[in-house]
Amino acid sequence: MAGAQELGRAEVKPETVYYSWQWQGRAVAIAYDGRGEGQSLLLLPAFSSISTRAELDGLAVELAQYYRVITLDWLGFGESARPAGCSRPSIYQAMLKDFVRDVVPEVVGVVACGHSAGYALELAGSGELTGLEAIALVAPTWRGPLPTAMGERRRVYALLRWLVWSPLLGQGLYALNVHPAFLRWMMGRHVYSDAAFITPELMQAKHQTTQATGARFASAAFVTGGLDPVQQRTDWLDLVERVTVPKLAIAGQQTPPKSGAEMERLSAIAGMQWATVPGSLGMAEEYPEQILAVLLPFLNQALMA
Repeated sequence: MAGAQELGRAEVKPETVYYSWQWQGRAVAIAYDGRGEGQSLLLLPAFSSISTRAELDGLAVELAQYYRVITLDWLGFGESARPAGCSRPSIYQAMLKDFVRDVVPEVVGVVACGHSAGYALELAGSGELTGLEAIALVAPTWRGPLPTAMGERRRVYALLRWLVWSPLLGQGLYALNVHPAFLRWMMGRHVYSDAAFITPELMQAKHQTTQATGARFASAAFVTGGLDPVQQRTDWLDLVERVTVPKLAIAGQQTPPKSGAEMERLSAIAGMQWATVPGSLGMAEEYPEQILAVLLPFLNQALMA
């Protein structure tokens, strides 16, 4: 498979900037990259213990040949600030709204991966993105790993979340969850479809991401469903239907069955364009070429109409 550096004709070097977001009277830094020129696209990475904006480089490098591309690290993930107590959906909704208003108010297209899909849809459906002309969802999810795998036991998950957030005990629980052996198992089972993609270099980078100070707060919130944008399937489908601009959903052919079934429901929604490509939940990182083969024609048609 071609690497990110091979996708574009000439790689457009990113400019890394830190957006100072005001939260509870203090400034917290949100890291983002800007590439290219032209109409503005916002690329949103998935939420997970190992997710960062770097997983979108393969898409961003090629898209930057045609558009101004912004990729960010969500609050609590990647190189962005990871303060305790910031892990609630309302905070992420407010952060995304303010980021778009202050950094990329002219955004015409959004590409949202994994759990970021619900937040992108909520903002798009609010009517505040007056210039938005297209939204693409890549391996979209709306329930965290525990609610997806084990059903609706929200009180139990909330207790577990608070345990992981606690000092000492929580740090120990988190350390077990991000041990390299467990990370490799999780990545091979749920995130990537080709075991050869999980190189020692990738493992090192992913493990390093999990070791940042404060990393356990947003990670535990995501895993236990604390960052779910909605808690019922009907509300999720309503979010999707509320967005009236051209929509595209892309699912991986090796997606875990429960998540895959939820994604496939989107194919029946009126006005939704639907495609499947190789990969699983991390297909944006593993198979950018195949995604671009679907994504670029969709964006070009929607944005140049």
